[in-house]
Amino acid sequence: MYLGLDLGTSGVKALLIDGDQTVIGSANGALDISRPHHGWSEQDPAHWIKATETAIAGLKAKFPAELSAVKGIGLSGQMHGATLIDASGDVLRPSILWNDTRSYAEAAKLDADPRFRQITGNIVFPGFTAPKLAWVKNNEPEIFAKVAKVLLPKDYLRLWLTGEYISEMSDSAGTSWLDTGARKWSSELLAATDLDEKHMPSLVEGTDEAGVLRSELASAWGISGKVVVAGGAGDNAASACGMGTVAEGHAFVSLGTSGVLFAANASYLPKPESAVHAFCHALPNTWHQMGVILSATDALNWYSGIAGKSASELSSELGDDLQAPTGVTFAPYLSGERTPHNDAAIRGSFIGLSHESDRKALTQAVLEGVTFAIRDNLEALKSAGTSISRVTAIGGGSRSRYWLASIATSLGVPVDIPAEGDFGAAFGAARLGLIAATGADPVAVCTQPETEETIEPVAALSGAYEEAYARYRALYPAIKP
Repeated sequence: MYLGLDLGTSGVKALLIDGDQTVIGSANGALDISRPHHGWSEQDPAHWIKATETAIAGLKAKFPAELSAVKGIGLSGQMHGATLIDASGDVLRPSILWNDTRSYAEAAKLDADPRFRQITGNIVFPGFTAPKLAWVKNNEPEIFAKVAKVLLPKDYLRLWLTGEYISEMSDSAGTSWLDTGARKWSSELLAATDLDEKHMPSLVEGTDEAGVLRSELASAWGISGKVVVAGGAGDNAASACGMGTVAEGHAFVSLGTSGVLFAANASYLPKPESAVHAFCHALPNTWHQMGVILSATDALNWYSGIAGKSASELSSELGDDLQAPTGVTFAPYLSGERTPHNDAAIRGSFIGLSHESDRKALTQAVLEGVTFAIRDNLEALKSAGTSISRVTAIGGGSRSRYWLASIATSLGVPVDIPAEGDFGAAFGAARLGLIAATGADPVAVCTQPETEETIEPVAALSGAYEEAYARYRALYPAIKP
């Protein structure tokens, strides 16, 4: 048996698979976010441990024999979080999360240093880890002085599981300290934030062994014998492993809290000015590109709270057949935006409202706004040298056939819906645990799921969608001032 642990923003998911990659079962532990000030987003790492213990307890209650047979564990986690550890191994302050924008000024200052884009292949975004440490140095110098290690969220879980300070390439590529092409820490960039390699965990590939489960935890979980903990992956790379998006030409669109358009690459293709992320993949000698929007299902959930209807009810009011855009345009910049704007300060808006703009029209505009933000990501990926001929849809928003038809029509590519199953980050993490424990061929393990249905672009509406996308594109420069 093999265990995948996915540390998300809203919870920890534990998923068990057997050697044939059949899902045995899963369990969850919930998490909350603390927002003590405008633009802040934090979590107490102790809560990650508690949520993981809750999820493991759920598995043990349902599948004690299967849990006792675990030989490998893979880790997936929310990226970019700054988890600061002192020389005694204690946490110095709450972890600053990926969607925290307080360090926008520090990010701009680091990004103005040409070495960062040159070495990492990426813009220094406010959500990345390096500017958060610069903010801590500027605003909490007494804490910065005590920092002995900087860990990403899933790697703090690894510290608890194994006692080891280890990270891997895909997650570390989102720190602004990794030489992404060479797959190693950059001492030059660390020095630019008054740190050095002693402050960093050691690095392995996501498929490599990265510690062994501590005996006291193994005993508590009813496991005997050695349990290998894999390097693992950042959440999007782990999802890609779960979806089999590991070879050149494979891509997926994720409609989760945030939205992602992810393409696997056989080579390193940076183009930072496009605001596309060029990161290491979890498999050795592979990379990936992705465009990221900060509010996908989050935008629909926000509108749901105002409309007084659930997200599924709002979506179902639209029916199954795609309709032409109404002229109402929604910009989904509720938390700022990454690709392609790199703008932490921009905020969302509706435009084109009239007396006829009812709840249904606004729901349609919200879905289209997220669709057009993903189209922006496609255009950015194209400019960075990546071509996409079809995508597989994952995430909670992919349950809306209407939304997928909107995406297919705007992107001009078919959208595949995978057959029933769990192919997300926890499954990808479990696959990495299997590979690390058995030495199996990563490409042979990380296969694509069967396609249940394909949503084709609606050719009759392509012209109307192009006109609506042009209106959407004009909105950002109009509202930015």
